[in-house]
Amino acid sequence: MTSNGTMTAETTRTPRPKRRTVPAPTQPLPLIEEPQRLAPEDARELSKPYFERLAVLDWGTHQHQYVRNTLIEMNLSLVRYVARRFRSRGESVEDVLQVGAVGLIKAIDRYDVYRHVEFSTLAVPYIQGEIRRYFRDTTWPVHVPRRLQELRIDLARAVDDLEARGSHAPSSAELAEHMGLSKDEVTEGLLACNGYETDSIDRPLPAAEERRPALVADVMGNEDPALGLAENVQALKPHLAQLDERERTLLKLRFGADMTQAEIGQELNLSQMHISRLLNRACTKLREGLLTEA
Repeated sequence: MTSNGTMTAETTRTPRPKRRTVPAPTQPLPLIEEPQRLAPEDARELSKPYFERLAVLDWGTHQHQYVRNTLIEMNLSLVRYVARRFRSRGESVEDVLQVGAVGLIKAIDRYDVYRHVEFSTLAVPYIQGEIRRYFRDTTWPVHVPRRLQELRIDLARAVDDLEARGSHAPSSAELAEHMGLSKDEVTEGLLACNGYETDSIDRPLPAAEERRPALVADVMGNEDPALGLAENVQALKPHLAQLDERERTLLKLRFGADMTQAEIGQELNLSQMHISRLLNRACTKLREGLLTEA
């Protein structure tokens, strides 16, 4: 699409269709000065002679590009119609329209006017599919399987239906019954919904004092270093119980009382070298026991 909003043939690349061998239309094409301003009914009526002419023109010629570009501009109202269904997604309208225009171009390149099927019958699914693919591939900050992405859309519709019938938010059991799914599947889908939107830890929070604005990061807890120590102690307990009394005493004096090997030797009337060998043996037993568990 150019700066003035005109869609060009180079906007997207689609497989080159085979040119149908039909008699070339003899009637001149109606001149359309502002294709984008046409009403949908007029665009639908005027598109037919343009599609008939497009079917007999050679790909890449000036005439082919003109007819193709005019068809694109005439039918952009279909893109706007489909894009309105996705206005609650929070994405830029311009981005959604651009993506939908790609689907429109693909539909134009694949449409066969001689099948006598309305162009909108082919174009709407193409546009809708392109927009859905855009949301699936680019708008999820966290990677979620496609099955759960589609389940999120179905859950949103089910919630709207049930809320319209009652005055309370539907439970997982009610959603499961309404959608014909198990409660576990619904729960999995609701959890996956958390991956669709993220929040910045630098986002300001409503603060009690305007002079001290708080951020999300200010109220987030930090990792307690003592938790790692507690986990290690619990992991070591069964292995410490397998040591003999002297080895446990040595470990208690060395790491509990923080005594040096020389001080432990004086306390137990043993040489420092002997204390070192005993400590190494005890630590080796504990290390091997932990590695075996891992």
